[in-house]
Amino acid sequence: MSFIQIYGIGLAIILGLMTVLWLVSLALRNSSIVDIFWGTGFVVANWVYFALTPDGLLERKWLLDTLVTIWGLRLSLHILRRNWGKPEDFRYQAWRNENPRIWWWKSLFQVFGLQGLLLWIISIPLLAAQIAPAPLNILDFVAIPVWAIGFFFEAAGDWQLFRFKSNPANKGEVMNRGVWRYTRHPNYFGDAAQWWGYFLIALAAGGWWTVFSPIIMTTLLVRVSGVALLEKTMEARPGYREYIESTNAFIPWFPKRKK
Repeated sequence: MSFIQIYGIGLAIILGLMTVLWLVSLALRNSSIVDIFWGTGFVVANWVYFALTPDGLLERKWLLDTLVTIWGLRLSLHILRRNWGKPEDFRYQAWRNENPRIWWWKSLFQVFGLQGLLLWIISIPLLAAQIAPAPLNILDFVAIPVWAIGFFFEAAGDWQLFRFKSNPANKGEVMNRGVWRYTRHPNYFGDAAQWWGYFLIALAAGGWWTVFSPIIMTTLLVRVSGVALLEKTMEARPGYREYIESTNAFIPWFPKRKK
């Protein structure tokens, strides 16, 4: 099969799964479940590409599949644990309240369809890396530490924040410990770094043109649904202004000294 055919099958599977997830959300009256599926969706797309690219270099395919599976499943399990027993995310609640009568079908397009389409577009380096038989080269090995740095910051950031919020004594406090001491958003930085790692693997296979994928992911994390959105909700919290003045927003670095 051609690249376009495989990519099209990936789209059909992703949208099919998103439709099933939408039906489940109607029964639960909770559109937040789409966030849980985000990481797993990439794992599914990746393994579909693995199965449909028999001529790709097996060593590179296994390298990529291992990294993507570890990242995607960890992310989904983290969000599942974080959201378990909690009400629908405030973003979806706001949209639901704005469209109470038509949200049941509008959510199919505004939430599940849109995220499914984004997931499919962003997944393109995962296919480009697996379809080409190009031999392993230095870029494959550079990708591993880039991914590992990203995984550390994302996983450590999520775990440290979860423990911080689980302690009632920290209510209303600003998390500025551990990896949060070096960046205000270690989880978002880590997520972006891992996608640049996936792109490096695709680049090693000749997929230089898929660079738009990590650019889109990084832009979403910094400008749309990640840093920008969270900063708006946090800026009024006592102590957060001081945190902003001493700590980088995205790329980790040593805290700035107070004047």
